[in-house]
Amino acid sequence: MASITGRAANFMSRRFPHLVAKGTHKQVAQFRESGGTKGNKMFGKPVFLLEVVGRKSGEPRPVMLMLVTRGDDLIVVGSNGGNPVTPNWYRNLMAADQTEVQVGADRWPTTAREVEGDEREQCWALAAEAYPDFDTYQQLTDRTIPVAVLERVPSA
Repeated sequence: MASITGRAANFMSRRFPHLVAKGTHKQVAQFRESGGTKGNKMFGKPVFLLEVVGRKSGEPRPVMLMLVTRGDDLIVVGSNGGNPVTPNWYRNLMAADQTEVQVGADRWPTTAREVEGDEREQCWALAAEAYPDFDTYQQLTDRTIPVAVLERVPSA
């Protein structure tokens, strides 16, 4: 059954995308200015900052995402609140050679790879356990929501 919070997030992202984008920009600024001590939660759940270069603009595109870990890796879900299209940040991520993340005060470079099959199902289960609204988003869209793993780039 679809959750109320998942339905509300879906409604807001469909009907008021500019308002959602404005909130994201404000949260990113708060997160950066505080060194990751403020703006680090969304819907009461921990979030992190992903900064990826726009595939068309070449400009940095920051986004706050739900914090889901698997060992040293971060799992990201291109849910777009259950909207019918994959979010731009996810398309940028798949086009990028490297990204940067910030979890709290810690910042490091990552590479991304989309996961499929059994690995996708395992990552989806971890993500939905951490943030159950992902299951609602999947119920609200006809597309298969993509999942990727962000792996830390080893220091040179």
